[in-house]
Amino acid sequence: MASLANKGSSLVSTLMTQARPKLNVFMKYAKVELTPPSPGDIPAIRDGIGRIISGARTGAWKNLTVREAWLNTLITMEVCFWFYAGECIGKRHLVGYNV
Repeated sequence: MASLANKGSSLVSTLMTQARPKLNVFMKYAKVELTPPSPGDIPAIRDGIGRIISGARTGAWKNLTVREAWLNTLITMEVCFWFYAGECIGKRHLVGYNV
C-alpha cells in the first residue's frame, strides 16, 4: 500500500511539472482574452457595430472573400454555441425547463 501511495505521489508531481508551462501559457492568454471590455473599449465597439450595420445596408457583405466569409461564419457559430451552452448551464437541463 505504501508503494502505491509513493507511485501516486510521484505521478502527481510529474503531472504538475509537465502541466505548469501549459497552465502558464493559458493564464497569459486568459488574462488578455477573457477580461470584460473597459470603458475605453466602448467607442471601438460602437464603431464596429456601426460598420456591420452600414455594411449590411450597402451590401458590402457581397464583396467578401471566401476566407473572410468562412471566418465570419465560424465566429457566428461560436457565438451561437456559447449562447446555447450558457442556456443549458442556466436551466441545468439539456432540454426544456423544470416547471
